[in-house]
Amino acid sequence: MCTIFIGFAKAGISSIGILAVTFLMYVFPAKESVGIVLPMLITGDLFAIIYYRRNVVWKHIITLLPWVFIGLIVGYFLLDVISDSQLKPIIGGLVLILIILQVSREKFGEKFNEKLPKSTWFTLFMGILAGFTTMIGNAAGSIMAIYLLVKGLPKRDFIGTGAWYFIIVNLIKVPFYIHLGLITVDSITLNLWLIPTILIGAFIGIALIKRIPQHIFQALILVFAACGAFGLIF
Repeated sequence: MCTIFIGFAKAGISSIGILAVTFLMYVFPAKESVGIVLPMLITGDLFAIIYYRRNVVWKHIITLLPWVFIGLIVGYFLLDVISDSQLKPIIGGLVLILIILQVSREKFGEKFNEKLPKSTWFTLFMGILAGFTTMIGNAAGSIMAIYLLVKGLPKRDFIGTGAWYFIIVNLIKVPFYIHLGLITVDSITLNLWLIPTILIGAFIGIALIKRIPQHIFQALILVFAACGAFGLIF
């Protein structure tokens, strides 16, 4: 089910990715789940960039990447020294923060966006935060959603730019995860078996995204994600 959620998230409803990442930490140890999820995300990213290949605004990606790399490095060193018991509440706390950001974005709309500066320091902050959260828990979907929302992109450009960003960053993370022992032959074998369900989720997402009221669906997903986050923390 989590792999279907991942495919669904990559097809347009990104908030469901929070639910998948959280629930997989109940199935596998926290650090191990991070390495298992990454190839699944890359599979979904590949599908998304093929489907939205003409919908990308490169300048928003290029200006963000240097700061993202700093966040990746910080997250890498943290993953090298942290234990599963320490990682779970950190991920849970980050998920709750991302949920709050997502709810704020949905509730306040343009008023919320107007309060977010479009200056260099905003790009710096969001880039480092996105890099850090994606390295330690593959949980930067809401961070990027807010960043791209501030840029005022149309829906398809919003999804396509996010897809290209994530496949670049997720591929950068692969050698780091291999070095940390989070991606192994066994985990890759498991990922290969799960590819069909990721693709099923992606096709379902494309078919349903125009039919389901997105605000209702996201509200339910955020409630379930919050429950999972509290479980990780407590």
